[in-house]
Amino acid sequence: MASLLRSLSGPADLRDLGDDDLTHLAEEIRELLLESVAANGGHLGPNLGVVELTIALHRVFDSPRDRLVWDTGHQSYVHKMLTGRAGEFDRLRHEGGLSGYPSRAESEHDWVENSHASTSLSYADGLARANALTGRDDHVVAVIGDGALTGGMAWEALNNIAADQSRRLVVVVNDNGRSYTPTVGGLANKLTEIRTNPRYEPTLTAIRERLTSGHRFGEVAYEALHAVKKGMKDALAPQGMFEDLGIKYIGPVDGHDRVAMEQALAAAKRFGGPVLVHAITTKGQGYDIAVANENDQMHQSTPFDRTTGEATSVAPAGWTSVFRDEIVRIADERSDVVGLTAAMLYPVGLDAFADKFPDRVFDVGIAEQHAVTSAAGLAMGGLHPVVAVYATFINRAFDQVLLDVALHRCGVTFVLDRAGVTGDDGASHNGMWDLSLLQLVPGIHIAAPRDGARLRELLREAVAIDDAPSVVRFAKGPVGEDIAAIDHVGGVDVLRRDAEPDVLLVGAGTMAAVALDTAERLAADGIGCTVIDPRWIAPLDPAVVELAAGHRLIVSVEDNGRQGGVGSTIACALLDAGVRTPVRIHGVDQRFLDHAKRAVILERQGLTGPAIAADTVTSLHGNIARQ
Repeated sequence: MASLLRSLSGPADLRDLGDDDLTHLAEEIRELLLESVAANGGHLGPNLGVVELTIALHRVFDSPRDRLVWDTGHQSYVHKMLTGRAGEFDRLRHEGGLSGYPSRAESEHDWVENSHASTSLSYADGLARANALTGRDDHVVAVIGDGALTGGMAWEALNNIAADQSRRLVVVVNDNGRSYTPTVGGLANKLTEIRTNPRYEPTLTAIRERLTSGHRFGEVAYEALHAVKKGMKDALAPQGMFEDLGIKYIGPVDGHDRVAMEQALAAAKRFGGPVLVHAITTKGQGYDIAVANENDQMHQSTPFDRTTGEATSVAPAGWTSVFRDEIVRIADERSDVVGLTAAMLYPVGLDAFADKFPDRVFDVGIAEQHAVTSAAGLAMGGLHPVVAVYATFINRAFDQVLLDVALHRCGVTFVLDRAGVTGDDGASHNGMWDLSLLQLVPGIHIAAPRDGARLRELLREAVAIDDAPSVVRFAKGPVGEDIAAIDHVGGVDVLRRDAEPDVLLVGAGTMAAVALDTAERLAADGIGCTVIDPRWIAPLDPAVVELAAGHRLIVSVEDNGRQGGVGSTIACALLDAGVRTPVRIHGVDQRFLDHAKRAVILERQGLTGPAIAADTVTSLHGNIARQ
């Protein structure tokens, strides 16, 4: 049979297909998902779970006239396929190829370049308000997972969505019981009651039989659905929860039954006001290996062998694994140390801590703001919390770090994984703002380890600080060889010291290796260097200023944005001390970076030994000429 998927010019073509063709189309989609993610890596489980749901959405609603907003975007691959991009999946997440998230540059069907969770309902609320004010009668549809519903921002949006019953806004809850790991919290418990309730399957069967008994989905079928729902109110608690808020509830619906999904969505579309459609799905549906994966049901996968599900290459030990091991050792020694994360227990390496001390690790769901302020409370209660999240996600809780932790001088340690350029996941996942933001916080201590040994020692130093927030940030990917210091000046590690050095090279974190490479290249040109790793970026050790005064040029290298990072802090400290040594700051351009491999982005940003050495030679000669 010819490929139906590749013959589609857009979602409108779906409406001409019969049931057999649509069933075949779903099989083709799952095959392409497995083929492309096995080759390129990406979000497999979430997309396998929304195949029928996405087909139904595009058959009922008229995208892009009707706006479809995908929360987080982990589950948008099927949407991309149905909107004319199926032929591009061989370059998924490759530079110049398809993004792993919705992308406005790719298609008019992508409204939000969203890869942080719990935001879709707010976008949808605004779009629906705009429709009402401009006289448009289109629909806005927000697809949000049960994991994303654990975020407070989603409930702020629901509160506002419910306030206006005239707006055409449909919320589709894709309930698979998980974010990365099983969804946590009171809402999750309520939703779990549906998935595990012995009356759930009979209820779905009854709903399906009533809806499909005729040739069309009319008012009779809709009233039947409504009656069944009302009769199950006590068993299916979320109906009362959402309807008491003022949002019409339809469900639960089997999200893998395309016909039932279409009928429920058609009812929601016809209703005219805000409606929530509750779809029950299975992450990884159609690929048993993914469904059986206990960690994350192949939420995000590296390239793998489809037969076994095993990664096709073994990655070297990464920064996260070093943290994973060391935090358990610290927890063994200190019973007051506890862990918190925001729905990322495995990705950030708190899983081993949780396995050994399950009562001392707390996954608060996708709720970074709550995690930080809860950590402040734990610190006030005499414990030392370690909050582990991706660096990009600490942006969401800056106010809480500033006013809830630092203002109260709470001893909370923040471990920021994936700091600096991350690459493949695109602009929103680069951890290139945390240093700029966090250095604004009074009293904060920020460490950037250059290697595994320094991560272990700096983590221990951080948890020893009990009267201020502390931060340990590290990069994505493998840990290189340990780099030993040849000397120490104050708290600063000296990594190289040439005779009669002209240049002080300051390498922050993983950029210490780049600074050493730069020094080697400069030495070949007869330029002597001192290379240092400040270890603690904030507060800046006075030794950095003292060392700077004895050199002709300071060159700082960091994988943070240039504004507000390490280099600008050093420049400010030199000005305050009256030291006039010029500073060259090498960091990441303050712009949103397209997805590409980390190494490629760093090279283009000039964060390599050859590029920095060339710039240093030019700067040094220019400085000497001016003198």
